[in-house]
Amino acid sequence: MAKKEEGYSSSSFWQLMLVIPGTIIGFTLLISILAHFFGSGESAAPAPAAAAPVAAVETKVDEAIKPVAEVQVADASGAKVEKTGEEVVKAVCSMCHAAGLMESPKLGDKGQWAPRIAQGYETLVKHAIEGIRNMPARGGNPDLSDTEVASAVAHMANAAGANFDPATLKK
Repeated sequence: MAKKEEGYSSSSFWQLMLVIPGTIIGFTLLISILAHFFGSGESAAPAPAAAAPVAAVETKVDEAIKPVAEVQVADASGAKVEKTGEEVVKAVCSMCHAAGLMESPKLGDKGQWAPRIAQGYETLVKHAIEGIRNMPARGGNPDLSDTEVASAVAHMANAAGANFDPATLKK
């Protein structure tokens, strides 16, 4: 018996060299033809009659993505308007004091405020301006004036039973 050689013969090697690139080119042409027939069908330049609906859609899109608010920077040369104690409490102090974060006394909680009120108005204002324990100076807002901080302290303490008047603070 004659021993038959295993492996590819030279003719099958050249057949593979033709079939592999041919298959790749064939699939590429097939995909190109399918894309041409089943594509979006839009031409590169829109027709003039379609320009009006496109403009309407662009306007709706612009309205949908416009910002909710715009920031307007005030002129710093004008006089600063002092905020009331209530405004400062709502804007700054309530961040911690509303929930009692970082061991701060909750707004209106007479039990937590009583020992602080007993220290006196001037001491509370001094602590609020300079900061104490976990509380940063001026509640973390360095733009607050001493008067605004004092008004906020009076507002919070009065809500817990004190009878402080910001106008009586010694300067």
